[in-house]
Amino acid sequence: MKAIEWLGNALRILDQTKLPHEIVYRDALSYKEVAEAIEQMEVRGAPAIGAAVAYGFALGALEYQGNREGLPSFMEEVQDRLSETRPTAVNLFWALRRMEDRLRECWDVDDLDEVRRLLIEEADRIADDDRRMNRLIGEYGNEIIPEKSNVLTHCNAGALATVEYGTALSVIRKAHETGKTIHVYADETRPLLQGARLTVFELLRDKVPVTLIADNMAGYLMQQGKVDLVIVGADRIAANGDTANKIGTYSLAVLAQAHGVPFYVAAPTSTIDIKVANGQEIPIEERPAKEIRECFGVAIAPEEVNVYNPAFDVTPAKYITGIITEKGIIAAPYSVNLLKLMVRS
Repeated sequence: MKAIEWLGNALRILDQTKLPHEIVYRDALSYKEVAEAIEQMEVRGAPAIGAAVAYGFALGALEYQGNREGLPSFMEEVQDRLSETRPTAVNLFWALRRMEDRLRECWDVDDLDEVRRLLIEEADRIADDDRRMNRLIGEYGNEIIPEKSNVLTHCNAGALATVEYGTALSVIRKAHETGKTIHVYADETRPLLQGARLTVFELLRDKVPVTLIADNMAGYLMQQGKVDLVIVGADRIAANGDTANKIGTYSLAVLAQAHGVPFYVAAPTSTIDIKVANGQEIPIEERPAKEIRECFGVAIAPEEVNVYNPAFDVTPAKYITGIITEKGIIAAPYSVNLLKLMVRS
């Protein structure tokens, strides 16, 4: 099951707001439709968003009907619309920069169809890079998984959050594939329940043993000694190792340290933002109030109550045992080792 798939002139999107009860696809025929799908979280997860905006950029070029001279200004409009969809996920901006750079390399190409072909080719490379990086994350991450272990994860960092295979779930999948006895505790992940709806859905399909828990049960599980390690994904990693991920991740990291449980972040190097010095500089998206007041269209709180709904929080680097990337597992001091990693890349 793929979160996104390029069809040649459209981007097929699995509507994740309908999962797990319905499997519904829609074909985005324009960059604006891609932007709307990202904002509405039909497609979500930093790596998947990155690939989706790359194809959205290519769709913009396919839509353009003017002469060659007007293409740059039109593509600026396309880029602006796509860049405003989800401010925290840095893969979005990483992918758009790659597409912008590729377009700039095409300035001397007069044939618009050739420009379009080259942009689609670049979007394909971005998607292929994500597939490759995710597999490598699984390979490296498997090294830190004991032969028998209970792993806690938060939100969804699986195939549905990427082009293929996943980041945090890549590690879990690889451990399961190699015959390790692994059991997963999946946080439900309020308010949109990505853990309950998506992570559990993926793991059950792969026959990985999984138990669903409410978010506020994690500390009690650790207290009982039922969690051997925590693995989560990431939407942006600052130069000092501070990591933005789905709201609730920070609480897990603090609990893990209090109970002596290793806490790992799994993410491709495209999620590392060396230009951001620390977590305080990471922009945090705030989602609509109705996501808290309602649960799938059913009111669960008074309409007049004030709501604070940040989509992400930031886990300080001091709580992170290691960052699992496609280049290997990075340990502290992150401000040194992440820079070395990115320079090598």
